[in-house]
Amino acid sequence: MKRRNFIRNTIGAGVALAIPPVFNIVKAQDRKGEIIGHGDFRYRVNREWGMLDKNRYPVKDCHEMVMDSKKRLIMITNETRNNILIYDKSGRLLDSWGHQFPGGHGLTLHNEGGEEFLYITDYDLQEVYKTTMDGRVLLTIKHPKFIGQYKDCDKFLPTETAIGPNGDIYVADGYGSQYILQYSSKGEFIRKFGGDSFIKDDKFKQAHGVALDNRDPANPVLICTDRVKNCFKRFILDGQYIDSIHLPGAYMSRPVIDGDNIYSGVCYSALKHHMLTLNSGFVTILDKENRVVSNPGGTKPVYKKGELQLMVQDSPVFKHCHDVCVDDDKNLYICQWMADGTYPIKLERV
Repeated sequence: MKRRNFIRNTIGAGVALAIPPVFNIVKAQDRKGEIIGHGDFRYRVNREWGMLDKNRYPVKDCHEMVMDSKKRLIMITNETRNNILIYDKSGRLLDSWGHQFPGGHGLTLHNEGGEEFLYITDYDLQEVYKTTMDGRVLLTIKHPKFIGQYKDCDKFLPTETAIGPNGDIYVADGYGSQYILQYSSKGEFIRKFGGDSFIKDDKFKQAHGVALDNRDPANPVLICTDRVKNCFKRFILDGQYIDSIHLPGAYMSRPVIDGDNIYSGVCYSALKHHMLTLNSGFVTILDKENRVVSNPGGTKPVYKKGELQLMVQDSPVFKHCHDVCVDDDKNLYICQWMADGTYPIKLERV
């Protein structure tokens, strides 16, 4: 249902659906070792990484993945037979847990005084959970209507969280009412900002992701995805709008900060006639100046007079990239949704 909401919202924004572009189709088995990307960010495609017995460890959508301090790769899926799959870097399954998240979507890792915790959003249950690394729920954030911040008729379908420098929890209501909601580390409501508008710069048409951008440690900011408007929006930590980073043609998921770079999975991309494809996607990588430097699976980024030109899928490596996880060797792990229950694809840095 939530996926249909995205299509419905996108159509409502005036974006039509189109037949996917025609590529020189190469069988998946013939793409082994294919190298994609641009400049200093080029990768060898490894489709075999992390493949499991689907009868024992099935997935629906591979939504997001994080790497913990033990270098374990932790992935969330909305398959309740095993919501959490935990891999090592070689792709070997270490553990699995979780049967209670039918809309398991956002997965954020936070180190709190040397101890790590997970934050899980579930758009189906309409709640956010802080858990231990083995799944014990420590805190639940419920529908904002229960504290008078939403009307009873307002939707709350959370998609992502970010944790501020002081432990504040920021929740992106990306499939619901398009707010970013701020809570204390104890779950006490502080404020909300954003909301649904196609016109206003400080509001969203799909607030799909949120992350803490601490690349400038003296001035940390929030970076939020506005998927339908094809941009990341920057806010100071109290919700005041700063500016937008426009990524023409790209329907991104959450921003992932690693070093000086921002990574994001692009679920959909626009065709050159500005129509949306249903079977597309690539990875986009920005530098510390917030300029796109590589689009693995997509067209090479081109700037004209300082403006980024339209980006589209270049080859059918991916199907709806939903998240990017960066390991300590700068390899990437790409989670996909609506991708026939496939496991993550590894991109090995070359």
